Formats: sequence, C-alpha cells, structure tokens
Amino acid sequence: MKVLVYAHRLELGGTQTNAIELAAAVRDRHHHEVTLFASPGPSTALIEPHGLRYLEAPTVDSHPSITMIRALREAVRQEQPDLIHVWDWPQCLDAYYGVHLPNGIPLLCTCMSMVVPRFLPSTTLTTFGTPQLVEQGHQRTGAPAVLLEPPVDTVFNSMDAVDVTAFRDRYELTGDAVDIVVVSRLVSRLKLEGLIRAVDAVDRVAEHHNVRFTIVGEGTSADTLGRHADAVNARHGRRVVLLTGGLVDPRPAYAAADVVVGMGSSSLRAMAFAKPLVILGERGFSRIFEPDSAADFLYQGMYGLGDGDLDPAPLADQMEQLVTNPTRRTELGAFGLELVRTRYGLDATADRLEGYYQVAMARRVSGWTKAIGATRTTGLRAGDLILPDQMKHRIRSLTGRS
Repeated sequence: MKVLVYAHRLELGGTQTNAIELAAAVRDRHHHEVTLFASPGPSTALIEPHGLRYLEAPTVDSHPSITMIRALREAVRQEQPDLIHVWDWPQCLDAYYGVHLPNGIPLLCTCMSMVVPRFLPSTTLTTFGTPQLVEQGHQRTGAPAVLLEPPVDTVFNSMDAVDVTAFRDRYELTGDAVDIVVVSRLVSRLKLEGLIRAVDAVDRVAEHHNVRFTIVGEGTSADTLGRHADAVNARHGRRVVLLTGGLVDPRPAYAAADVVVGMGSSSLRAMAFAKPLVILGERGFSRIFEPDSAADFLYQGMYGLGDGDLDPAPLADQMEQLVTNPTRRTELGAFGLELVRTRYGLDATADRLEGYYQVAMARRVSGWTKAIGATRTTGLRAGDLILPDQMKHRIRSLTGRS
C-alpha cells in the first residue's frame, strides 16, 4: 500500500513527533510505502533519522487553503497513494475538499486535539486520542470514530538512551535543587494559563524548598512567560525559573527532571523516563498521576478542565508533595513507566493504525451520503469563519459542543 501522510506544520510538538514516528513504524512493520507531506519547521530534523521520504508543503495560515490544496493535488499526482492519512482537522479539510471528494481517494483523519471540531467530515473514518473523545466524536460529528492513543517509543525515550550531563552543564543545573520540568509548546491555546499557574506554584514552593523550574519549548507566548519568570526570579534573588527555548530533542530535559508537569504526549514521554507527574489542564486543573487518578486520565486523556479557579495553591501543594518525598517520586515513576510500556507502546499503536488503514480502504459511502456530509461540513466550517467569536462561544456554551 502507498500511503501519503499529510501532517501538521512541523513545529516542535507532540503531534508532529507522533506523526513521524508512526509513519516510520507502519512502514517498517507492515512494509507499506509511506511518504510524509508537511510544511517545514524545526521538527523536519526528525525526518531524516527515520529515513522517511519527505515532500515539502507550503506554509498557510487558514484551512481549507487553495494554495495547500494545489500542492496536495500535485503530491497526489506524483505519489499516486492508495490512502491519505491526515493529522488534525486543518489538514483534514484540505484533503477532504482537495482530493477525497473529487477523486475518491480513501481518507483517514487523526484528531489529537482535546476537543472535537463539530465540522469534521461525517463520512470520514476519524481517530481520536482518548475513549472520551471517541464517544464525543460519534455524538458531535456522526463520523465513524475509533481510538488511537498517542504512542511512545519507550526505547528511544528512556533513561538509558540519553546522557543528561551536557544538558545540565549547558543550563547550569547544578547543586542540590529539586528539578521540576515542563516540555510544552508556549502558546496561548490550551497551554499558557496552565504554564503561568505552574510558574506561580513554583514561586510558592520556592519560599520553603530549594526547587528549580525548567520550561522547555517555544511559541508565541514565550515572551509573556519569560517576563513572568523574570519577576519570580527577581522576587527570590536567584534563578528559580528558566526557559531553554525549543529543543528538537527534549529527552535530556525529561531525564534531568525530578518531577514533570505537563499534559498530552509530553506527559506520556515523562512517564517513559520513569518520572512522577502532575497533569496540567485548563481552568485551574491539575492533579498528580497516580493509581487513584489513572483511570480518569486513561478515559479523558492526560488533561483536564477545572472549575475556573486559577489559584495556584492546589498545584503548589501537589508539587510540594512530590518535592518533599523522594520515595513517592520513585514509586510513581515506576508506576507510570509500567503503564506506558503496556498501553502506549509505539509498535502496538502502529499495528492498530495499520488496521485502520485497511478499514478506511474498504469503506464504501454512497454519493448521496457524501453530498449530505459535504454540505454539513461546509456549512459548519463557514459558520465558524463568519460568526464573531463571542457568538460562537455563546452557542457552544448553550449546546455543550466544541
């Protein structure tokens, strides 16, 4: 089978890493011919080590995009794929309108967002990253929805695979401080509120304990977060919070951590390094990942929504529980590592994905059903583009939909 994987812009992020690692794993385990099509970015550096064929896509700011559709059609003309696997809704819309509807090329959409876009095509087989989102996908889009949890290469991401010395030396992570680490995109959507709350929580913990908070990542909110960190450092008269910028290979940061805070794929990679973990979310959410909370996270994903109270005190308390108890850190690290190995392994996820490729290839949808689905998707997407944000938020709050 020839597969064209149309991925998100190759910024530094978990979705980009997942797309590259799974494309290579499906190729290696099932002997398919896989080509990656994506807009360039720092994660392009991950492609060559995996030996993937890469076609550079243009960079666009909105979807569906005429510019991107033209480039995608040319890629399809060159590669003649049997299936297109798209990552996330922007790429799905380009492929849906550009090559699936007019040419009938089978399409599989992977949505790793923590919300279900209501305008996803109702006739396209779509994977979601948590059981909860699979249920919501059925309810909100009518699309056939299946589970594809974020994979983790537990050999590549392990304490035995990296040397942390150079990382510690480069960022002067010396002394006996307890190191708290987050690896994240530094952007406003989903991330910034939790990151600022984490800085404020570390600010509180640092009043009584020798802790250090390392933030690894890049994005449009880096300056905002940097100013917040500078204020905390000035208040303590020492470097409590530091920002490294983006790292193509963040594994040494995970390995150097005593405690990790984060969400999504980053949380799973932290567990692969046997690190204790505090899961961040939005609206004030945070919770330690432990046996008592694991079932909730396995259902809803490594993320959560709070009640809107942004007081950093609960997060500070959770950090302090781990900072002051090395034995508990070790126990929770071992618990997370075992779970990642048994549930989120890269090979097993690649096998599951290849099965979905076969299902997508075999799907048959009538022309009438396709027309109804296309009308629905077009109308909902147009509404999202035209309606003012306040009105969209009001509609979503009334309907309970994203």
